Amino acid sequence: MKNFLKSFSVLFILTLLFSCGNADDDVNLDLITGDGLGKGTEVDDCLGLEDGELVLSIQEQYTTLPGKVSIFFRVSDTGGNPVPGLTANQFTIYEQGRNDDCFKTISTSESSARISPNSQIFSNNTLLVLDLSNSVLSSSLDELKLASTSFIDAVMPSTPQESVKMAIYWFDGEDELHLLNALTSSRAELKDAVDGITNDISNDPSTDLYGAVIKSTDIASDLVKVSTAGGKIGAASVVLFTDGTDQASRFTEDAALKKVKEANANISFFSIGLGAEIDTEVLSAIGKTASVFAQNKDELERTFRDISEKVSERANSFYLFEYCSPKRDGSGENNLAIEINTGSRQGAVQTKFSANGFTGGCE
Repeated sequence: MKNFLKSFSVLFILTLLFSCGNADDDVNLDLITGDGLGKGTEVDDCLGLEDGELVLSIQEQYTTLPGKVSIFFRVSDTGGNPVPGLTANQFTIYEQGRNDDCFKTISTSESSARISPNSQIFSNNTLLVLDLSNSVLSSSLDELKLASTSFIDAVMPSTPQESVKMAIYWFDGEDELHLLNALTSSRAELKDAVDGITNDISNDPSTDLYGAVIKSTDIASDLVKVSTAGGKIGAASVVLFTDGTDQASRFTEDAALKKVKEANANISFFSIGLGAEIDTEVLSAIGKTASVFAQNKDELERTFRDISEKVSERANSFYLFEYCSPKRDGSGENNLAIEINTGSRQGAVQTKFSANGFTGGCE
């Protein structure tokens, strides 16, 4: 799953696409990650498709002249688990015009159907938040540095992409979320920052866990606001590591969990706990997207790798599917159905698009 952000590049610049076509103006900037088909509907019975094991949730759709239809959607199984790694040849397109009793299959080759690079319209920011209180620095710093480096390698593309960035913060007992490395697309820069952590970096041996949760959520919220400005779609992930409980008592547990619960829907939360002193119930609530726990420092790299895979799978389950429609100007509104078939699992979704202004050819 290390191709997470390499192939995906979270948060696409919709304005780029809107500027060259007749895309809709009412863009929804919130990702739809719950159950259901999003902006889509169940497919018409005339297609004869049975209920499948995959769910296609349409996030956004638009058309671009002279005749391109673009659908941005998420694929998950019926349990809500993300399904990454799908390819264009696993999709079948069906269109139904006003003269059609049912849908007609559209050749994926003749329509130049493709899964386009997500970096065009979706960009993702990851915040890695590390507990560098005294207990970590004195007993597991080397293991944490190794695990963090592995996480960076797994999440960040080897070739920097502006749509994929990460920042690293750390906390101890102070009323501050310390910046270790600002938001960047450089994997090497992030790894150098981690390598530079020393056991004397902290001046306060306590742990302000709840403060770190609140402050990192605020930072992620600001990043989403910036990335969704001007008609874009943006997402952020907060990945927090700790080996203990909140000791500073500067903020309450309720305040921290409320901040996570009410955060922007485009923010994912992951938590990693180490050792016997953590509160797994609290960390599971903080990491509402996914949480993992290591019994000892030797398991740290594995748990960080587990989280990096979950981050990658979630991001890679979003697809930008594009094809050139044979419909032409004057045909009005047309029905569209997309089926995915992996050989072992199947799913489908239906929507509509307007062919106003469509002519021959496609960019």
